[in-house]
Amino acid sequence: IYRRALSGELHVDELDEGSPSGRMLTGLHFAIFGLNSALASLGESMRRLRQHPALVAELSELFEILEDRAEHLPEALDMQMGWRHRVPLSVHARASTDEIMSAFGAMGFRRPNRHREGVYFDQSTGSDVFLVTLEKAASHYSPTTMYRDYAIAPDLFHWESQSITAVGSHTGQRYLQHREKGTHVFLFVRHRKLEAGRTAAYTCLGAAEYQSHQGSRPIAITWRLRKSMPDDFFREAKVAAG
Repeated sequence: IYRRALSGELHVDELDEGSPSGRMLTGLHFAIFGLNSALASLGESMRRLRQHPALVAELSELFEILEDRAEHLPEALDMQMGWRHRVPLSVHARASTDEIMSAFGAMGFRRPNRHREGVYFDQSTGSDVFLVTLEKAASHYSPTTMYRDYAIAPDLFHWESQSITAVGSHTGQRYLQHREKGTHVFLFVRHRKLEAGRTAAYTCLGAAEYQSHQGSRPIAITWRLRKSMPDDFFREAKVAAG
């Protein structure tokens, strides 16, 4: 999709920004231009990029290199869930916050605001999205956000809710009774906030099911992943979480 859009083969002006391709390209737009761009549509964004052939060529080469270096075999999130919500993310693939939010339709040209919390509930798909950083540096997190999040096993993950979330609250009950309520939980995990001086992307661990919980404000919940995390990711996750 990226290469076709950059080459002009894909007519982006005719593309529905809410479609899977439109959401993917919206994520790419924010990755390249950031939040403060005056560009108002995907068409404008792609045309601006094509004004710089050297950059387009470099991006095309980068996409090929990243495909060749992929360490895990991804699975489309829509396929894992067996739904038709058209969320263009893949389990065991990496994505930035902007790409995740764009994929769920929570961020776009009309809503360019960046999501800054570690939790997000998407109404359209009934999905709780958890953005988790395992190795928390005191310089990046306050005492009230130093949650104890860690991998227990390749298919089990310990996660703590926000410190204000009580078991009896609407949000707490949605977490604990997501199966009964028909909602979904997705884990996006990164080992640390920065890698090589840049903001690190998250690895999509996919859907998770409630197993058990303890406490309140925050609630400590153990989730079982529908698909076990890759062995190398699990090993590093254990190290990152100490």
